[in-house]
Amino acid sequence: MKKVEAVIKPFKLDEVREALSELGINGLTVTEVKGFGRQKGHTELYRGAEYVVDFLPKVKVEVILPDDLVDRAIETIVATARTGKIGDGKIFVTPVEQVVRIRTGETNEQAI
Repeated sequence: MKKVEAVIKPFKLDEVREALSELGINGLTVTEVKGFGRQKGHTELYRGAEYVVDFLPKVKVEVILPDDLVDRAIETIVATARTGKIGDGKIFVTPVEQVVRIRTGETNEQAI
C-alpha cells in the first residue's frame, strides 16, 4: 500500500476528486494548506498598502491505495490538476505499513 499526497490549486479539487472517483477511489482526505515553491508568493494591494503574501493557498489531497492503483491515480491527478502554469503543485508517494479501520477492526487493504 502507498499513501499518495497531492498538493494542488484549490479550484482543481472537484475535478481531481471526480476523476479519482471514476477510477474507483472513493475515500480521500482533503486539507486546506498554505505554502510556496518556485513562485515564492506574490504582492497584493490592500487599502492602498502593498504587502507580500509569502504563503499561497493550496489543497492537499491524501489517499491510501493498493500498489496496483498508484500509477493510474498519479496519472489521473497530473492530468486533471495541471494548468501548465507555475504553482500547479506536487505529488508525494510514501509506503504505508499498516491500516486499521477503527469501527470494524479490519486491517490493511480490507480497511481501505
